Amino acid sequence: MAAELGFDFCGISKAEQLTEDARHLESWLQNGYHGKMKWMENHFEKRIDPTQLVPGAKSVISLLYNYSPQEKFDDAGVKISKYAYGQDYHFVIKDKMKTFMSRIATDIGDVEGRVFVDSAPVLDRAWAAKGGLGWIGKHSLLITKQKGSFYFIAELIVDLDLLTDAPTTDHCGTCTACIDACPTDAIVADKVVDSTKCISYLTIELREQIPSHFKDKMEGWAFGCDICQDICPWNKFTTPHVQDKFNAHPDLGQLHRNDWQELTEDVFKDVFKKSAVKRAGYMKLKENIAFVSSED
Repeated sequence: MAAELGFDFCGISKAEQLTEDARHLESWLQNGYHGKMKWMENHFEKRIDPTQLVPGAKSVISLLYNYSPQEKFDDAGVKISKYAYGQDYHFVIKDKMKTFMSRIATDIGDVEGRVFVDSAPVLDRAWAAKGGLGWIGKHSLLITKQKGSFYFIAELIVDLDLLTDAPTTDHCGTCTACIDACPTDAIVADKVVDSTKCISYLTIELREQIPSHFKDKMEGWAFGCDICQDICPWNKFTTPHVQDKFNAHPDLGQLHRNDWQELTEDVFKDVFKKSAVKRAGYMKLKENIAFVSSED
């Protein structure tokens, strides 16, 4: 059923408290690695216990949806993360999840549950790993042995008692490519990222001016960052997505260096009207472009 809806992987785990992940989250928050993302401090119990989100929950169905593009748009010296090339994944995947849920109800009967696509206090990478879809790499992202890491993660938390999958093993070994490649030294320990140093955080979540000490370290990234994934050896197995809605806006490839620097609000609204780039907003993106463009 997942494959018919375009998902590459589907794994099931028991809906129970994530004890070890709770300790990691608590330590991460205590160290202030969430920066200005104060919302990460909220709903702690819901983040670690799916039954707090869905009363009577028995299973977590984790799904992966490929977003790796056919082409890259970084020759202009200004880069945006690959996941934002096309339409906002929240809407595209949530529609598929709702269809998935209705099909389960049709085939099985009355099912209580909720769908989640990176929009609620759910530790999606932890659940995906628990469901055997992959392992958490040193950069804290989920990696699949078959096709790398360029995936959106979604969950169905349901009151069905389903057969569970076993977690896979870690295949990062002694590789430190992602740690070594990060220009801001944001990966401070194995599977631990200090968001306050992460380019994705600086260009999206941080609503203030990017601190000046990051000048000459952004490598052109104006919205998000793919460095730690691009360098990962497992992503040599990546295949391009087949979702038309994730294809880049035709004008994106036409934005050259001067076009980015002179980006108008009208062009922003046209090119990114359905993109996740809207999360940053026009003014934030303009500030980011000016910041990374002045590195040269």
